[in-house]
Amino acid sequence: MPRHADFFPARSSSSRRAQLVDAVFGACVWTTAAVIVAGFLWLVGDIVVHGLGALDFAFVTEAPTRFGREGGISTILVSTFLILAICLAVSVPLGLATAILLAEFSRGRDDVLSKLVRGSLDVLAGVPSIVFGLFGNAFFCIYLGLGFSIVSGGLTLACMVLPIFIRSVELGLRAVPADYRLAGAALGMSRATLLRRILLPAAAPAIAAGLMLGIGRAMAETAALVFTSGYGDRMPTSLLDSGRALSIHIYDLATNIPGGEPNAYGSALVLVSLLLVINLAASWTIDRFVGRRVRRV
Repeated sequence: MPRHADFFPARSSSSRRAQLVDAVFGACVWTTAAVIVAGFLWLVGDIVVHGLGALDFAFVTEAPTRFGREGGISTILVSTFLILAICLAVSVPLGLATAILLAEFSRGRDDVLSKLVRGSLDVLAGVPSIVFGLFGNAFFCIYLGLGFSIVSGGLTLACMVLPIFIRSVELGLRAVPADYRLAGAALGMSRATLLRRILLPAAAPAIAAGLMLGIGRAMAETAALVFTSGYGDRMPTSLLDSGRALSIHIYDLATNIPGGEPNAYGSALVLVSLLLVINLAASWTIDRFVGRRVRRV
């Protein structure tokens, strides 16, 4: 009859094999992370090295001249912020309302309407931006008669941002523990009060993530704006004027304007800096004014 000690070698071999698998898996994970970080640092470093020389106070405050080869990007920044403001003014309230509807009022598995809406959002999230641009040109510019304008560009970007924002907020609301809802019902809270005081603050990280993804896609978008907001680089006097977004300005300088590479790099550095500042500001604002409420509950 084999002794108990006879099983130790096999057990030791199995343990060494498991440790080897864990070590290989850990090495693969860390290598992947290192490659991603290195790629990001290389991209940002290249933009900083080539764009820092073109960046000064005059570059931000002066209007572009000679098709952007000289001058600054003041009018481009104004158009970009106006387009982004229209996009967020439309997408944030509509996206929050739709996410609340899907997460809190259509929780049944057999709800045909909610399944249809979720399926449509998932399909729209994967539609190429050029398709949104053609839709925006046909619907907003031609059918509604808005033409190549800041309004057309902002509304088109809102259509692009909505699928990502809605699904992010919906998943965040669904991740809130059911005990929160039961506690609110036990205290006699209405659904509106429960959403405003408990559920939305608890889902603040998901709201911030969806907002950051939406802002990043909106500010970096080029194809959709070419067909909707236009190429005009003058200072817009109304929302119905054509306006060139920063991403289009970078694309135009890098591909169509000889000698525009220095200003293209400077514009790219401004765009990356704006994305970083806006994301940090959005995260700080949501955590300070919304997220802290859940810590009081």
